[in-house]
Amino acid sequence: MSDSLVINEIYLSLQGESTFAGLPCVFVRLTGCNLRCSYCDTAYAFTEGRRRPMAEIITEVKRLAEGYEGRVGGGRLPLVQLTGGEPLLQPAAAELMRRLCDDGFTVLVETSGAQDISKLDPRIRRIMDLKAPSSGESARNRLENISDLRPADEVKFVLGTREDYAWAKQMLADHGLVERCPLLFSWVSPLTALQRDKSLKAAPNGQTPMNRRELAEAILADRLAVRFQLQMHKFVWPADERGV
Repeated sequence: MSDSLVINEIYLSLQGESTFAGLPCVFVRLTGCNLRCSYCDTAYAFTEGRRRPMAEIITEVKRLAEGYEGRVGGGRLPLVQLTGGEPLLQPAAAELMRRLCDDGFTVLVETSGAQDISKLDPRIRRIMDLKAPSSGESARNRLENISDLRPADEVKFVLGTREDYAWAKQMLADHGLVERCPLLFSWVSPLTALQRDKSLKAAPNGQTPMNRRELAEAILADRLAVRFQLQMHKFVWPADERGV
């Protein structure tokens, strides 16, 4: 296994999503993704980055983590999250996360759901997308991952249309997801002109947009046992700002 990874950026910020929202977190953004979701706001990570030795990456994470006290989720603060792009496309990412767990961090990985999650260290908190129709990539969902989900994992649905919402509700029912792990219903934030990459897929025809209030009210009306979320960092910093 390679002892290096192609890294887009490493930075300290606040976790903007998931059940860990609001906590300090070191983000390790890896380069590369095999999907082109219609709403992707990190298209710059598709190709931008440089190869860095694993020891150098860990040293940078520890430098950014200096000065914190306290623990959460069984690990030290700040959290560490691998994201992308798609972090699981690089085989060495699993070893990096294992080493960070050994160093006492609570380690999260944000993955598209198109890659096998079964072989990751059980200490890693897996935040896995299930891609809804408006993404243009729902056919890429690796449904075999569902049977491997643990209570410490989270499943995220990024929803921007009524068709997305209906699809997500059906997935909850068909796969018994409420009993498996926390579920996140995340509203699609509109892309800025700088964020919209020409390689992104168009949303399929026949989609009916759903704003964030409509999504929140539908969750309440349907009595869904899910967590509504917005991308918190986009309400603190400009939506197209990197490193936050």
